[in-house]
Amino acid sequence: MNKELLEALDILEKEKEISKEVMFETIENSLLAACKNHFGKADNVKVEVNRETGDFLVYAVREVVETEDDVEDKVLQISLDDALEISKKAQVGDMLHVEIKSKEFGRIATQHAKNVILQKIREEERSVVYNQYSELEKEIVTGIVQRVVDKNVSINLGKADALLLESEQVKGEVLVPTQRVKVYIVEVKNTTKGPRITVSRTHPELVKRLFESEVTEISDGTVEIMSIAREAGSRTKMAVRSNNPNVDAVGACVGMNGARVNAIVDELRGEKIDIVPWDENPGNFIQNALAPSKVVAVFADPDEKTAKVVVPDYQLSLAIGKEGQNARLAARLTGYKIDIKSETQAKDAYGFRYEDYLDEDSEYEEYDEYDE
Repeated sequence: MNKELLEALDILEKEKEISKEVMFETIENSLLAACKNHFGKADNVKVEVNRETGDFLVYAVREVVETEDDVEDKVLQISLDDALEISKKAQVGDMLHVEIKSKEFGRIATQHAKNVILQKIREEERSVVYNQYSELEKEIVTGIVQRVVDKNVSINLGKADALLLESEQVKGEVLVPTQRVKVYIVEVKNTTKGPRITVSRTHPELVKRLFESEVTEISDGTVEIMSIAREAGSRTKMAVRSNNPNVDAVGACVGMNGARVNAIVDELRGEKIDIVPWDENPGNFIQNALAPSKVVAVFADPDEKTAKVVVPDYQLSLAIGKEGQNARLAARLTGYKIDIKSETQAKDAYGFRYEDYLDEDSEYEEYDEYDE
C-alpha cells in the first residue's frame, strides 16, 4: 500500500506538477480531520508521515492519571493501568503518546479524509495552471480552437481553455474547430472554478509579440518598436528605430524579400502592415507615418499635439486613405491630431502658401519638412 501511495504521488508530481511535499502535508491534514470527525476533537493528535517509505503514525498525547475514575476526558487522559500496557515506564502526570489505529475510524470519518485529499488535489491543480498562465499574461501562445459558444470561441491552450470573446475577434475571420491559432493573453483571473483566461486576436500587442518572435534584432534589443496602431483585420502601422547605426530598422523587420513581415501577414490572415522609421522630430515622424502618401510640408505643434499637413493635390485621397484609415492610423501612431489638406486647400483655407511658413521667423521651423 505504501509503495502504491508513493507511486501515486510521483505521478501527481510529474503529470500535474503537484509537489509531493504538499501532498504529504495534505495526507497529514486529512488524518487529523478524520480524528476530529471520529473523536469530536483532535487538538492533542499528531500525525507523522515518513517521506521516504510512506509509513505514517497517528498518535494522541494523553495525560496519565492514577485511576480510571480520575479520567475526565478519554481523548485527553489515560489511566495508569492502561498507560503501563503501552509503556512500562509510565508514571502519573506523564504525557504519553498513544497510537491511534486509522482502521478504527468509521466510514464517515474515512470518507471525510478522502474528500480532504481530493479537494486539495483540485486546488493544487487550479493553482498550478493559474501560476503557469499568469506568467504568460501579455504574451502570445498557440492554441487549438475547440468550439464556438454564443459567438465566443473556446481555445485550448494545453492545460487550460481560454475564452476569445466576440469583441476580441477579427471581423470577418472565421475560426473552425481543430484549427491552430496564435492568440494574445490579455488577462488571467483566478476564480473558484479555476483560472479564467481571456485572449485576443485584435490587440496591437499581438503584432508586437509576433515581430519579437520573428525578428531577431527586435528580440535582442537592436531594433525597438516605438509605437503600434492597428485596425485588426485591415491594416497596422508600426514605428521602429534602430539602436545600432549599422542596422536598418525597417529592413530588419521586412526581412529578405519580405520573408519576415510576410510570415506575420500570413498569421494575421492577410492584414496589411506598414513599417515606418520612428523619428524624434515630430514633423519627420508624421511624414513617415502617412506613408505611402507623399507629404509636401508638416507644421507640428508639440505643445498642443496637433499638426497641419500639406500634400500634393493628387495625393490627398491616398494620404487620407479609404474611409480615413491612413490618417486615423497615423494620428494614433504619432499621438498627434493631424489635419491633412492638399496644396490648393491649404492656400484657400489658411489664406497663405505653405512656403510662407518656411521663413526664419516661423515658430514651426524646427519641425517643418519641405520637399521641393
